[in-house]
Amino acid sequence: MAERIQDIAHPLDAVALRRLFPAPPRLLALGEPTHGEDALLDVRNDLFRQLVEQHGYRTIAIESDCLMGLVVDDYVTSGTGTLDEVVARGFSHPWGPSAANRELVRWMRAYNEDRPADERVRFAGFDGPLEITGAASPRQALTALHGHLLSAGVDPVLLPCTAQTLDRLLGADDRWTEPEAMTDPARSVGRSAEAGELRTIAHDLVSLLDEQTPHLLAAASRESWDRARLYARTATGLLSYHYWMADTSPARMNRLLGVRDRMMARNLLALADRGPAFVHAHNSHLQRERSTMRMWQGPVEWWSAGALVSARLGGEYAFVATALGTIRHQGVDTPPPDSVEGLLYALPENPCVIGAGRLAEALGDPRPAPRVSPWFGYASLDPAHLDTTDGVVFVKDMPHP
Repeated sequence: MAERIQDIAHPLDAVALRRLFPAPPRLLALGEPTHGEDALLDVRNDLFRQLVEQHGYRTIAIESDCLMGLVVDDYVTSGTGTLDEVVARGFSHPWGPSAANRELVRWMRAYNEDRPADERVRFAGFDGPLEITGAASPRQALTALHGHLLSAGVDPVLLPCTAQTLDRLLGADDRWTEPEAMTDPARSVGRSAEAGELRTIAHDLVSLLDEQTPHLLAAASRESWDRARLYARTATGLLSYHYWMADTSPARMNRLLGVRDRMMARNLLALADRGPAFVHAHNSHLQRERSTMRMWQGPVEWWSAGALVSARLGGEYAFVATALGTIRHQGVDTPPPDSVEGLLYALPENPCVIGAGRLAEALGDPRPAPRVSPWFGYASLDPAHLDTTDGVVFVKDMPHP
C-alpha cells in the first residue's frame, strides 16, 4: 500500500494543486486541521503567492472577522495605515496577529505597489464578527449600512428609522457582548424588544439596499456598493446569531453554529462573484460533509460553509483538506503507521499533495479508522470523507513555537 500511495503523491506546489481539478474552480479552499500553527500558514502563503504569480488569482479569504478584514484590504490595496496597526486591528481570533499573517500582509502590500487597481491582490475575512464564545454588537454593521444609504443620496423618508433611533435601540455595546450569554441564554439581549425592532429595521434596510441598486451604483462605486452589501449580510447575520443566543431549546448550539457558517457561506459566494479566490480556514468550515463537534451540552452538528457553497457552486467549489503528522508541543506524536496520517508520514515528500479519490482507491476497503486525536485542538482526517474531498495536503511536523 505504501508504494502505491508514494506513486500518486506529489511535492506540493500550485501546479500540483491545480492538477487535481478538471477546470479552475472559482473558490479553491484549503483547510487546516488545527489553528495557531504558523507552519500551516506558511504553506498557505507559499501557495497563494504561486496562485497569484502563475495562475491569476487575486483574492485570499481567511477565517477572520469580515469587518476587521476591511482594515487589511484597505492597507494592501491603498497603503492606509501601517503594517503594525493593520496586523493589530485587522485580524480576529487569538491566532490572528501571527508572524505568518504579518508576512502575508507585508507581501500583499509590496506586490500591489505601483500596480493598477485591476491587478492588485485583495484580502478578505469571511467569518462573522463572532467566535464560539460570543458575538459582537451589530452597531458597526447596522450604522454603516444606514450611513451608506444616506450618503449615497437615498431619500431619508424611505429609511425605516433615523440614526438616533438606531443608537437608542442598540444601547450600550456591552449588552451585546456579555461574556456569560454563551452559556446562560438569560444573559443575552437577543430576544429583547429592542433586538426585535432592530431585526425588522435591518430587514427593511437590506430591502432598501436592493431596491435602490441602480441609484446606488450610479451615485458611488461598485466597491462601495459591495461593501454596503457586506454590512447588510453582517447586520442580519449578527442579529440572527444573538436571537439564537437567547434561545433555551435543545437546538440552540446547532442553530448558532449553523448561523455562523451561513454567514461565512454568504461572504464566500459574494467573493466568488468578483473572481477566483483562494480560501483558508479550518477543515470543519470548508468540508462538504456535515460538521460535528462535542460541546459542554453534548454533540452538535451543522452544515459547514463549504457544504453550503458547494451546494450552490457545484464543481466551481474545490476543497482540499490538510492533514498533519505531529504537533509534539501539544502531545500529538508520530501517527500510527496504519492510519492515513501514518501512511503519509512515511512518504519522502514534505509537504505533499494527493488526489483524494486516488488516495481512497489506494487505501482500499475497508478504509483505516480515523486517527484518535489526543488533543482537542487537532481534528484528524476522517478517511470516510475522502469521497467528498478533492485532495489532501500533508505536512509532517509542526515545529515547537
